[in-house]
Order: sequence, then structure tokens, then C-alpha cells
Amino acid sequence: MSLPRIAIDAMGGDEGVRVMIEGAALARRRHDRFKFLLVGDEERIKAALQDHPNLRASSEIIHTDGVISGEDKPSQALRRSKGTSMGRAIEAVKAGDAGAAVSGGNTGALMAIAKLTLRTMPGIDRPALAALLPTLGDNDLIMLDLGANTECDSRNLVQFAIMGAAYARVATGRSQPRVRLLNIGTEEIKGTELLRDASAILREAAKDLAISFDGFTEADKMARGDVDVVVTDGFSGNIALKAVEGTARFVADLLRRSFASSLRSKIGFLISRPATELLKHHLDPNNHNGAVFLGLNGIVVKSHGGANAAGVANAVAVTARLLEERVTERISADLARVGESSLWMPGQQEERA
Repeated sequence: MSLPRIAIDAMGGDEGVRVMIEGAALARRRHDRFKFLLVGDEERIKAALQDHPNLRASSEIIHTDGVISGEDKPSQALRRSKGTSMGRAIEAVKAGDAGAAVSGGNTGALMAIAKLTLRTMPGIDRPALAALLPTLGDNDLIMLDLGANTECDSRNLVQFAIMGAAYARVATGRSQPRVRLLNIGTEEIKGTELLRDASAILREAAKDLAISFDGFTEADKMARGDVDVVVTDGFSGNIALKAVEGTARFVADLLRRSFASSLRSKIGFLISRPATELLKHHLDPNNHNGAVFLGLNGIVVKSHGGANAAGVANAVAVTARLLEERVTERISADLARVGESSLWMPGQQEERA
């Protein structure tokens, strides 16, 4: 069974057309159900497709002259989005010509254009950016928000938790994802009032949802593998994500330097190479590529700007699985199960009234 077409912003990312087309072609070789809309400079896309006849046969090209650059502010991108590869890819989702869009371009611009074009789902105040992070457990961890919303209230965090849990059921296969709020400690008295309110609401909402919620987790515990979804605001989440990425690069560089320090170390490297290759694979961000904007009326996936072809292929695979598992419908069903009034503390309900 074929899936809805996936719109690829072929001009997005650090290397643009070459990597995006190679990534889509690799994804197509792995899964022949995939079909694509390739959006961007038609001449350059056709040239890149010469080496990928299988992708060419399963794709349609939409020509655009405009490109959103990494330096464009979201407000600038919004004003000229209609003539750009990023804007047209998202428009294709809205029009029903594609089931989802993938872009490696400017994250802020992608968020702004996607939110304006697709709008947020009923029951969701703000979309959130969610990504997969490696752990020592059997599956990756889903963390959100990673930068879409620098300031959040308790209701936003609860909505993020519901969306993250729906995504976790798809990504991990776990029927009751283990959800935690990121905090400076695990005790109930720790953290801001906002976090404690969100925890209280989630404990109550968990009775109507297929989730396991047990309060807070700390950043140093995220990689253990005993949590499936970590929820935080976009400011803290983005800092945590970059700290994780920086630590991974530090470990890889430190190992590389250590093994090159002497002849004995080089011999040790040859002996331990299977283990170091496994570590390299686990820490490579390309193997976890594909951040998702959850909460929109349509699926939009952000590929890392520096991703290689394998990374882009992984982002496409994430997109396809979200389409196949109907994650948007799952989120809507969970929101309906909890109910609007359940997402507010008693005092907040009075203020809203």
C-alpha cells in the first residue's frame, strides 16, 4: 500500500539539492511505497535525479525560484513564503497534494510558515518541536519542546505531554509511554509553580490517558532509558538538546584524540574498533534525524541542516511512519478523551471564565 506523497523542500539544508535528493532516493530504495513532491529549482532537481531513476519515476517536481535562507527572520520568511521551496512544500500539505512536508531549512522560518499555513489543531494552543534522542534503553527518547516556544504555561506543557505520548506510541511501540517533566529535581516541591501545576494536571489527566506519569526527571537522567517522553519549554529544551549534542561531540573527539596519542593507543583502537564503531553509530545525529512539529493540522518534519543523505533518509522514514500511524488523529482522540476543562487547574479555570 502506498502512502500519501511527501513534499521535500529540495533547497533546504546546508548542501541543498544534492543531499536532499540523495536522501529521498535512499529512503525510496528502502521503502518503495514512498512517493514525493520535490519542490525547488527544477533544473537543479532534474540534474540531481539523473543518478536516481527509481526516485525520478516516483516523484513530481514543483518549480520555485525563491529560497528561505538561514539568515532570514521568521517575519521576513512569512512575507515571501509563497514563492519559496519551503512555503510551497507546506502549501502542498494544506492543499492535500502531499500528506507531509520535510525541510532542512531555517527552523524559525519553517515553524512560522507551517503555523500560519496549517494552523494549530483544535485543542492545541501552540505547536511544539519534538525530536528523538538516544538512550541506554531499548528505544529512543522523545523530547519536546526544543525551541518553538521559549515561554510556556502549565496548560502548554500538558498539551506537549499529550502530543509527545501519542508520538511515543508510534516511535517506540509502547502502549503506555513513560512521561516526565524536566525539572531541577525529582521531588514534588522542586521547580517553579508552573511546573508543579503542570504535574498536578498531568497526574489527573493520566487517569483518562494511556500514559505512565510520575512527576519530574532531571537532565542527567534522560539518557538512562527509563523515560519515553521528556516535556519542557522551548528555551530549556533547546539548551538541553545542544548540551546533549555537544557532549556527544566531546566524547567522540576525546576518543579520537586518545586513540591517536601513541602507538599503543592505535593498537588498542584496532582491538576495540567494533565497540567504538557501535558508539559512533549511537552518537551520530544522522541516525536520530527528523524533528517533528506536533500540534499542526498536518505533518511537518525538520531535518537537521547539516544532515547527510542517510540523515535525510531517516527524516523521511520518520515522516512516513507518522503518516502511516495517523499521529495527528491520535492526538485529537487523546485531547477529546481528556476534555478541555481537565487541562486547567481550578484557579486557572476561574481566571479563564
